[in-house]
Amino acid sequence: MTSLSVEMLAADAAEPITSAGNAQLGIAVLAGIAVIVLLITKFKMHAFLALTIGSLALGSFAGAAPAKTIASFTAGLGSTVAGVGVLIALGAILGKLLADSGGADQIVDTILARTSKRAMPWAMVLIASIIGLPLFFEVGIVLLIPVVLLVAKRGNYSLMRIGIPALAGLSVMHGLIPPHPGPLVAIDALDANLGVTLALGVVVAIPTVILAGPVFSRYAARWVDIKAPEKMIPQRPSEELERRPGFGATLATILLPVVLMLIKALVDIVVDDPEQGLQKVTDVIGSPLIALLAAVIVGMFTLGRAAGFTKARLSTTVEKSLAPIAGVLLIVGAGGGFKQTLIDAGVGQMILDFSEDWSIPALLLGWLIAVAIRLATGSATVATISAAGLVAPLAADMSTSHAALLVLAVGAGSLFFSHVNDAGFWLVKEYFGMNVGQTVKTWSVMETIISVVSLVFILLLSLIV
Repeated sequence: MTSLSVEMLAADAAEPITSAGNAQLGIAVLAGIAVIVLLITKFKMHAFLALTIGSLALGSFAGAAPAKTIASFTAGLGSTVAGVGVLIALGAILGKLLADSGGADQIVDTILARTSKRAMPWAMVLIASIIGLPLFFEVGIVLLIPVVLLVAKRGNYSLMRIGIPALAGLSVMHGLIPPHPGPLVAIDALDANLGVTLALGVVVAIPTVILAGPVFSRYAARWVDIKAPEKMIPQRPSEELERRPGFGATLATILLPVVLMLIKALVDIVVDDPEQGLQKVTDVIGSPLIALLAAVIVGMFTLGRAAGFTKARLSTTVEKSLAPIAGVLLIVGAGGGFKQTLIDAGVGQMILDFSEDWSIPALLLGWLIAVAIRLATGSATVATISAAGLVAPLAADMSTSHAALLVLAVGAGSLFFSHVNDAGFWLVKEYFGMNVGQTVKTWSVMETIISVVSLVFILLLSLIV
C-alpha cells in the first residue's frame, strides 16, 4: 500500500463512518462484539481474524459504507501497532537478553530467596506499582512479563496469584496517578491542581491496589488455575554460561526506561516550557520508544557482553526474540482496529447524548460516563477525555480537593471491565496464555474491582476533604 493511500485511509477514518441513529448504533455495537466472541469461543477462530470480521460486521450493522469501515479499521490497526507494536518488540528483545544472559535468572533467584511464599503477591504488586509509576501500561507489561512468568514457574505458583497483583499495580497507576496521559488530560480539562490530585490519587490507589491485587488474586487463582505458558517463558540458554550479570547491573538495566520516563515527567511538571532546552532533551530521552531502545542497547553490554556473548550471539538473540511476538502484535493491532471502528462510528457521542439529562452527583456522573464510553469503545484514554470534557462545567464551582476527586472519578471509570474491544485485553490474554473466558474471569474482573473500589474511596474522601 502506498503512503498516499495510507494517508487517504487515515483521513477517511477521521470522519464519522455512519449517520446511524443511536438505537441502530447500539444494536450494531452489541452485534459486533457478539460476532467476535462467537467466532473465538464457538468456532475457535484465531482472534486476529475474529476481530477483523467483527469490525466489518459492526460497520455493516451500523449502515456504514464498507470502504469507510475498512479505512477506520486499518487506521486503528496501524496506529496501535505504531504506538504499541514497537514497544512490544523492544520489550521482547530486552526480555530475551535478560533470559539468555542469565540476568532474569539472577533477578528471579534473588526475589525467591528473599521473599516468602506468602509475601510473594505483595512483593509483585509493590514492584509493579513502582515500575508502573512513570510507564505506559503496555511498556510496564513487556518489562514485567519475563519476571512474572519465571517467578511463577520457579516458585511453582499459580500464574494468577503472581500475575494479577502485577497487573493491578500497573493498571491503578495508569488510571489514577499523574503523570500518566489520562489523568493529566483530565487535570487540564477540569482545571484541577496536579499536586492535590497526585496526593489524593495515592491515598485512593493504595487500598485499591491491595484489594484488586493480592486479595483478589486468591480468588482468581481458584477460578483460573493455570501455569505460566511455556511458549512465553524466557527459556534458559541451551549451553551453560561461564558467568552471568550481577543483580545490580540487571536491575539497573530494567529500571533504566523507568528512570528516563520519570525524569521526563518531573521536568514536564517543574519546567512546563516546551521551548526550554532541558525539557526538549527530556521529552526525547523520556519517550517510551527511546527509553526502551536505550535499555536494549545498554542491555547488550550490561547483560550480553557481561555473560560473554559475542557480536554474532547478540545478533542471534535479537533475531530469536521477535518471532514469538508476531501473533501478539497482530491480535493487539486488530483490537486497536476494532476500537477505532467503534469510535469512528460515533459510539462515544452516543453515550454523551444519553448522559446529558442524568441528574446525579458530579463525582458519580463523571464515573458513569467514563464507564459507558469505556465499555463501548474499549479505550481508557477516550473515556477519560470524553467524560472530563462533559463534566468540566461542573468543576468550575468546586473546591480544589473536589476537582481533584472528579479527575480521579473519571480515571476510575475509564478502567471499568476491559473486554474484547480493548487492545489491552488481548495483550494480557496472549502473554498469559488464557482463553477469552479465563481472561474475562481474571483480567476483566480485576479491572472492574479497581474501578468500583476506587469510586468507593473517592466518594468517602469527598465526605472528609
